[in-house]
Amino acid sequence: MTDTPAAPRAGQAAPKRLFIKTYGCQMNVYDSERMADVLRPLGYAPADTAEDADFVILNTCHIREKAAEKVYSELGKLRLLKEARAGAMTIAVAGCVAQAEGEEIMRRQPAVDLVVGPQAYHQLPELLTRTARARGERIGADFAPNDKFDALPVARGGDGVTAFLTVQEGCDKFCTFCVVPYTRGAEWSRPVADVLAEARRLAARGVREVTLLGQNVNAYDGEGPDGQPSTLARLAYALADIPGLDRIRYTTSHPNDMSDDLIAAHGELDALMPWLHLPVQSGSDRILRLMNRRHGRAKYFDLVERIRASRPDLALSGDFIVGFPGETEADFEQTMDLVRRVNYASAFSFMYSPRPGTPAATMAAQVPEAVSRARLHALQALLTEQQVAFNAAQAGRTLPVLFERKGRHGAQAIGRSPWLQSVHVEAADHLIGRIVPVEIESGQQNSLTGRLMSKDATPLKQRDAARRATGAQ
Repeated sequence: MTDTPAAPRAGQAAPKRLFIKTYGCQMNVYDSERMADVLRPLGYAPADTAEDADFVILNTCHIREKAAEKVYSELGKLRLLKEARAGAMTIAVAGCVAQAEGEEIMRRQPAVDLVVGPQAYHQLPELLTRTARARGERIGADFAPNDKFDALPVARGGDGVTAFLTVQEGCDKFCTFCVVPYTRGAEWSRPVADVLAEARRLAARGVREVTLLGQNVNAYDGEGPDGQPSTLARLAYALADIPGLDRIRYTTSHPNDMSDDLIAAHGELDALMPWLHLPVQSGSDRILRLMNRRHGRAKYFDLVERIRASRPDLALSGDFIVGFPGETEADFEQTMDLVRRVNYASAFSFMYSPRPGTPAATMAAQVPEAVSRARLHALQALLTEQQVAFNAAQAGRTLPVLFERKGRHGAQAIGRSPWLQSVHVEAADHLIGRIVPVEIESGQQNSLTGRLMSKDATPLKQRDAARRATGAQ
């Protein structure tokens, strides 16, 4: 089966094509899916490339260095494509760069028809109608987030056994290096009833695993059934009661929002996967204060100890920034020490890059790029060593694997372990959508290789057999 529409009959308009290029985080992936959903009733079918599309959306991210310039570079290519088609293409810029630099985008690149902030993509149909009459519309993030979610269509397109589910947006932390509070707005959580309703729809179409998304997802405090604020832990328990929904993950968390009931839930709730992304950014208390992280090494170590006491097989992922303004060799060594002590299963690490409008961009003692790059290489070598060791330690174990899609070779299938590793298994393509015990044969840097326990493996309700096996590293 394919979603390619049938050829139009005589006198029938050809189907319109939509291409969305997504930059950045899982939140943007989710947003891109929802933009496709809201445009589907207008007759837009997916296109594989911009060249095949009538409507192109760049869903942008403003976190990394030169993010805006990458967008302008892509827009330059789209302008040439639009000119070659005598203007028969609509171009929109969405997401965080759109919110931060909307007027500048319209000024610098006249080929752009729409600029849409992160809270307004539900208004795309209306904006397209306006654009047909007059170019130059800009809609920002000045709308309440619940307006966006309330306006989205009930049915969602796409297939798959895993899905993202946004439950929280925005950030009130104001880390000195980060633009998110300025582009996504203040923290806001969706009501529990709305989240559960969307999760039930996902489960009904065959989704077995959801990843709850938020800029600070563990700050979730959406309205509960009693009218009072809920917590992420209580939401997770409610989600686990939905038939067919067997696995729950969440990202991204802030150490200051890692509540006691959420820590306890990791030990009590089988559906909550033993995997936690808990960014720390630096191991130096002095740098953490400059970053306005509002926690220190001691608090982070205490959290890790308590979480692992609750769930001994839990594996940790983290985020790190090296070369933050004022970072000394002693500060960097504190980061290396923290990494050695925590022992991460995976991590994301970056050189600091100044984001216009953030306090850190004007701080004194900016670290030379060559110094930052050398520190990054050293940190990444240590993190890679830990990740390889974690994956290699899975060899010989039997893990419950949720098969997601076919592999590249023959009847190969690819699934996910409880710790989010890709697992490659031969002769398993008939098991897509099922959770099956797999004997792990080897672990590589980014994946595992395994084999089925038997040719007629039966589906399992995920109750985390791995948790009762030897504890994870």
